[in-house]
Amino acid sequence: MLVEKKERVIIGIDPGTSIMGYGVILEKGSKIELITMGIVRMDHLDDHFLKLQRIFEKTIVLIDEYKPDAMALEAPFYGKNIQVMLKLGRAQGVAMAAALSRDIPITEYAPRKIKQSITGSGSAGKEQVAAMLQTLLKFKETPQFLDATDGLAVAVCHSFQRVSTSGTGKSYSGWEAFAKDNKKRLK
Repeated sequence: MLVEKKERVIIGIDPGTSIMGYGVILEKGSKIELITMGIVRMDHLDDHFLKLQRIFEKTIVLIDEYKPDAMALEAPFYGKNIQVMLKLGRAQGVAMAAALSRDIPITEYAPRKIKQSITGSGSAGKEQVAAMLQTLLKFKETPQFLDATDGLAVAVCHSFQRVSTSGTGKSYSGWEAFAKDNKKRLK
């Protein structure tokens, strides 16, 4: 029998090579609470590998402090500059490696999916996402950088993806998991 945990901690990461945003939430059933959010600055570092080391080390510190049950990451968006894409992919990979080293499951979300789940519009701006999160999680202070609310948005998006089926008590992390367990219900 599957026993579901009543609470879970989710860390959201918006990877970047100049600024990494993060947010940590506590999910209690259908309610979510803000635990913390912030940024890791790396714009003062010139060496790309030192930036990656800082991302890894800070992510490990966050994981060890807040003991998340899941990590959600913003997937790199597709851009024209391949060097930027490569650097963002490395930043994301290092954050993933930190979670994997602590046996934490990882889920990626496209930026459009995150905005859609928070605001209802996949083309919402960073300010709209931040304002919606302030309303949803009832925090007053405006983060110095919108990268912090971007990280928080990834965590909230992950929380919103849980789909419960009535009667079974089983929950799913997304459509694919639900479809796999419910083949007879699909046409």
